[in-house]
Amino acid sequence: MKKDSKLEELHELLATILLDKIRDPECKSAELNVARQFLKDNDVTAIPTDENALAQLLEDLPFDAETTHIQ
Repeated sequence: MKKDSKLEELHELLATILLDKIRDPECKSAELNVARQFLKDNDVTAIPTDENALAQLLEDLPFDAETTHIQ
């Protein structure tokens, strides 16, 4: 097995394990933080739309849009 394929396998396995962890209702904040960092490290971003949960999350946050500069 070549080095690149081992790294690809490791990356895929880590992504799968993190996904399983965050789907667990007993997921800890530290596990969510690891998943967040994994996404950030891989330049994964999302834009809130009606089709994803990010828009709902922004709507439910207890902050005033005026103070957070969200429009």
